[in-house]
Amino acid sequence: MSAATEKTHSYVNVRLSERAFRRLAWWTVGWLILIIATGATVRLTGSGLGCHHWPGCTPHAFLPEQGFHSDVEFGNRVVAAFTVFATLVLAVASLVARHARALSWTVFVGTLAQAPLGAITIHYGLNPYLVIAHLLLSLFVLGLCVVVAARGHGFALPVRARQLASLLLAAVTFLVVTGTLATASGKFPGSNAGTPVRRIGMFEPAVALHVKAVAIFGVSFLLLAFWAMRNRVRWLLAAGGGLLAILVGQMVVGEFQYRMYGTIPWWVVLIHVALAASLFAWTVGLVARVWYPARN
Repeated sequence: MSAATEKTHSYVNVRLSERAFRRLAWWTVGWLILIIATGATVRLTGSGLGCHHWPGCTPHAFLPEQGFHSDVEFGNRVVAAFTVFATLVLAVASLVARHARALSWTVFVGTLAQAPLGAITIHYGLNPYLVIAHLLLSLFVLGLCVVVAARGHGFALPVRARQLASLLLAAVTFLVVTGTLATASGKFPGSNAGTPVRRIGMFEPAVALHVKAVAIFGVSFLLLAFWAMRNRVRWLLAAGGGLLAILVGQMVVGEFQYRMYGTIPWWVVLIHVALAASLFAWTVGLVARVWYPARN
């Protein structure tokens, strides 16, 4: 065998270990949660129209002019660029690791699609339905990336556990959707006072629906936790404990946010949004492990 042939042969057989690939996937999950947080910061500080153009901030300059709103919006775009790069690295790594290739590339494409969707949202003056679509796409991509990082190759838990896990996934999806509706009807429209943005519905009914979604999620969680205790599935109980901690934290912040609605600082709402993204990611990871557990 010639030296050139040996070199090609060794190149083709380069592989990334599954453990290293999972670490990369969790790193990407961190970026996806961060971009949700920075996107929420844009909305909560009224900086949604801080940059009226894309990808540059102004028609004749790429960098923003000096000003708080433009700095916040442009900062979010910088984080978005790093997030897209992180998902691209994950997608390429999936080819080398030969693991979750379709899901990894879907994560990259979905993250990349956020850029034109953001440009369209700005063009239409922060249309609330486009803003919601922007956030829900971010959560969808986050969920897919968590599945890439969390799922194993063992045998799935019994049917009843999978049914309860699926119910929990549906409940957390309903929870985050109602949360976006509550935000879309609340006091943080996404732009500064000089640019009015249309709201969706009334705040009180939206919050009432969101509270019901929290209750449904809580019941679904208790059903799965009861099954785990009855069948002594320790890892599921431990994962459920982490999920419960995030849920309680989010409920405490949400209650404080509601009671102080008229004077609530924007950063308190940001904490609530970050906890919601973490709750969604943790739930998806738990469900993925129920359906695709790690091998013992």
